[in-house]
Amino acid sequence: MSEYRSRWTTADLDEFRDLARQFCRKELAPNQQRWAEQKSVDRELWTKAGEIGLLCLSIPEEYGGGGGSFAHEAVLLEEQAASGDSCWGVGLHNAIVAHYLLAYGTEDQKRAWLPKLATGEWVGAIAMTEPGTGSDLQNVATKAIRDGDGYVVNGAKTFITNGGQADVVIVVAKTDPTLGAEGISLVVVETDRAGFRRGRVLDKVGLHGQDTAELFFDDVRVPATNLLGTTEGQGFLQLMQQLPQERLLIGITSVAALEAALEDTLSYTKTRQAFGRQIFSFQNTKFTLAEAATEARVCRVFLDDCISRHLDGGLDVATAAMLKWWCSDRAMRVIDNCLQLHGGYGYMSEYRIARAWTDQRVQKIYGGTNEIMKEIIARTL
Repeated sequence: MSEYRSRWTTADLDEFRDLARQFCRKELAPNQQRWAEQKSVDRELWTKAGEIGLLCLSIPEEYGGGGGSFAHEAVLLEEQAASGDSCWGVGLHNAIVAHYLLAYGTEDQKRAWLPKLATGEWVGAIAMTEPGTGSDLQNVATKAIRDGDGYVVNGAKTFITNGGQADVVIVVAKTDPTLGAEGISLVVVETDRAGFRRGRVLDKVGLHGQDTAELFFDDVRVPATNLLGTTEGQGFLQLMQQLPQERLLIGITSVAALEAALEDTLSYTKTRQAFGRQIFSFQNTKFTLAEAATEARVCRVFLDDCISRHLDGGLDVATAAMLKWWCSDRAMRVIDNCLQLHGGYGYMSEYRIARAWTDQRVQKIYGGTNEIMKEIIARTL
């Protein structure tokens, strides 16, 4: 395959990519089976990453971050996917949780919370989904009711990435249950507070090493200063403003997974034989891989355009939805075809292609289902 270089890549990012690649190959790749069995990464992975500057990459240095751009986040996620890791919830920690705090936190909140996320002392999570609500965030039932100088939080959340290890959780809650979207606020809950408890780390079809958990809030009291934003009722708008970046992350991981699957399958089909011939030599194999390579290039070019737009501050909601839908869907299709070319070995969990297949499926669901993405796109037509 001809070399392709993303137009947002720089010499500085090339150096950072080398660092990220070394870390992912050394610290992530060898531990996949063990982390899958324990349903989480090792807690010390976070502090190791913090020590070499891989956490809060695009957070300003004054808050303990790396002072980089979203491009640094993209590089780390690409190298994580290339290493075959799907366990470490660093994308959510770095580019979602930290950025909610940066965008909407007060100066005191940012100085109190962001440095702990940057060192790995704290692991971050955001609690949106509930047992009774999926992509429909307007109808969350969790409440954060003002009581004196604080809020009392009650409710249940599920499918929470990093939930098993989180030290701080941004909770989507109703501060005024009589209102719809206008009654939603974001409230920060430290997990050492009385009344907070974790449920199960959930059994999933894929992402076995990622600690996706249930969280429960039973009269959890937090100070009023833990409200994220200047006033109550800003939560839904804050979510809508940040979701394009979350969907861009899903686009990045989908394209990186697609590219890794293609490389693995090219290697497999060129070293494996059937009927006395290299598997790659069969016309069906060549045509399938030619299609996969084309899908990979189209998705990569679209992704790079979206990253460039985002770096310039111009990625709109509809385009982010298009990216999330298109790339997660195409990656699933290509990975399925690549698994087929592995034959029976493709169904064995020790092969990366099998893990990629099960891990990719959820990309069409989280961050808003692909059906919701089409609804968002259609509203702009």
